[in-house]
Amino acid sequence: MMSGLVALTVAAIFTGAAVYVNVAEQPARLSLDDGALLGEWKPSYKRGAMMQASLALIGCVLGLLAWWQTSHAGFLIGAVAMLAPWPWTLLAIKPTNDALLATGQAGPRTRALIEKWGMLHAVRTALGALAVLGYLWACMIS
Repeated sequence: MMSGLVALTVAAIFTGAAVYVNVAEQPARLSLDDGALLGEWKPSYKRGAMMQASLALIGCVLGLLAWWQTSHAGFLIGAVAMLAPWPWTLLAIKPTNDALLATGQAGPRTRALIEKWGMLHAVRTALGALAVLGYLWACMIS
């Protein structure tokens, strides 16, 4: 059952980081002028992408292991929710990321893209919360 508790912990860390981006970092970033906004987003995105991708993969593997050990559906739900940010990022967010990373001169279009990015990122936050709820349910029952 240890794998389930560790999966829950990893999902909570993933979700906490995602919530931080949506409720603290993104609003603070949007208070900057366009040039500083882009200048802050680029390195922040690169650091966050590595961390969140790793946590999502680890949380998924641990959730699948816990599901295999217990057969509790909550672990499967959590594992799928932990992995779901990968295709979401590749299919929905990557075009926005690519456009922002390719931007040299910031302007109003840059701000609009970063605002869009924030809304798309909120889906990752919701998926993390779903994983936490699935893992929590499974840990409470198992």
